Amino acid sequence: MNVLSRYWHQYKWRNTPYAPLFVSPTHQELVALDCETTSLDPYKAELVTIAATKIRNNTVLTSEPLTLTLRAPSSLNAQSVKIHGIRHQDLNDGLTEKDAMQQLVDFIGNRPIVGYYIHYDKAILDRYAKRLLGFKLPNTTIEVSDIYRKKLEHILPNADYDLSMEAIGHNLDLPLSGRHDALQDAVSAALIYVRLKYGDVPVPRSY
Repeated sequence: MNVLSRYWHQYKWRNTPYAPLFVSPTHQELVALDCETTSLDPYKAELVTIAATKIRNNTVLTSEPLTLTLRAPSSLNAQSVKIHGIRHQDLNDGLTEKDAMQQLVDFIGNRPIVGYYIHYDKAILDRYAKRLLGFKLPNTTIEVSDIYRKKLEHILPNADYDLSMEAIGHNLDLPLSGRHDALQDAVSAALIYVRLKYGDVPVPRSY
C-alpha cells in the first residue's frame, strides 16, 4: 500500500477498530503466514486453513501461533484434498469466512507478512478481506525465496538455483518440517527469514 492510499484508509477507517491496521509498521515484529486452499489459482481459490506465527527480532514465537480452520468451501474436491489432505469432515467445526478474517487481522495487525510464495497467499487474503471487511490487507509482504536468491546471486552470479523450500532449508541447515500443513510452512518461512537476516548464506553443496 502506497503512502497516499495508506493515508486515505487511515482517514476512512479512523473511527473503527480497523484504524491501527493502516498505521505504518515499526518492523519490530513481523508475521510469517501460510494458507491451504482449494486451487492454485489465486483468483478462484477458496481458503481452507490459515496459519501464522510472529517473529520478534531473531526469534520465531512458535508458542504463540494462530491456526484457523474454515468451514468446507464449495470448491473443496478430491483433487484439492490430495494436495493438503484436509477433508470435508475435518472442517465440520470450521469458522465462517468473516470470523476467520476478523481473527486474522486481529492477530497480524499492521505487521509485515513474511512467507514462501507469499504473493499467492496475499492475493487470496486480499480478495476475502475486500469482500468481507471492505479493504485489502494493507500489510507489506516479504518473500523469503527472493531474499535467498538475491544473496546467492552475489556468490554465484548467473547460476541456476533450486528455490524450493526444501532446498533452501537444506542449504541453510534449518530443521524444517516435511509435513507441509499451513502452520509448519509458516514456521518454516519464519525460520528461513531469520536465518537469512541474521546469518550468512553458504554456497549450495552441489557447487
